[in-house]
Amino acid sequence: QVHLVESGGGSVQPGGSLRLSCAASGDTSGTAYMAWFRQAPGKEREGVAAIDSDIRTIFADSVKGRFTISKDNAKNTLYLQMNSLKPEDTAMYYCAAARWVRLLMRRDEYDYWGQGTQVTVSS
Repeated sequence: QVHLVESGGGSVQPGGSLRLSCAASGDTSGTAYMAWFRQAPGKEREGVAAIDSDIRTIFADSVKGRFTISKDNAKNTLYLQMNSLKPEDTAMYYCAAARWVRLLMRRDEYDYWGQGTQVTVSS
């Protein structure tokens, strides 16, 4: 199994920044695809950003230009740098991983999930 643990969430003011981390452990050698999803109250879980083993990335339109996704293979850690945060970014953020996906931003493609970390953006 692959275990994922998110951290770095918290409460910030609009325009602020946060960096989320996702520490992976277990059998991580084949997890070529990793992604961040988020779920706000009353909404479906949606893809935020994804990255593959070739460091190709994709972002949701709502976060393009504000968020970046990266990973440190030596540390088995995935990151989401969130800048210029808006109240609509408020959600529970989840880290996900898979050995193979066809659609990087489709939630049912991912096999492993973290417990989530809460991000709240408010004045």
